[in-house]
Amino acid sequence: MSRAAIFPIIIAGMLALVTAMVGGSITVLDSWYYSLEQPSWAPPDYMFGIIWTTIFALIAIAGFLAWQKAPTRRAAEIMLGLFALNGFLNLGWSFLFFRVQRPDMAFYELIVLWLSIMALILFCGRFSKISALLLVPYLIWVSIAGLLNYQVIALNGPFG
Repeated sequence: MSRAAIFPIIIAGMLALVTAMVGGSITVLDSWYYSLEQPSWAPPDYMFGIIWTTIFALIAIAGFLAWQKAPTRRAAEIMLGLFALNGFLNLGWSFLFFRVQRPDMAFYELIVLWLSIMALILFCGRFSKISALLLVPYLIWVSIAGLLNYQVIALNGPFG
């Protein structure tokens, strides 16, 4: 690996880490959260940290690989913009669900988050199949989270 590649790897890792840390600080598991009835198939709480850590690592690697393979500066800029939008949407879901305590609003926001992941997969896949494949677990996990979010609404709603 060249020295020129080390800086983008560090940047991708740091951005993923900062996003994960901000998301973690927004996620408040308090009495409101524990009062919500969860579906029987909900993963145990400790699994969320393991899953999100893995997902953020995969996102960072995918971002670096896609940036490295981007055929033009414009493609790299669009790709970085899509990753930034996705990070914002990821944090937005946590904010709506945990801070605003509106799983219903969070569910609709999650649909947009899911679409942003699909956009990343499709865009990055044009020039980095590996990057696109690394994002598939993220799409699968957000799909599962969407079902879980929907069930929380069904079991506990209405909200607001």
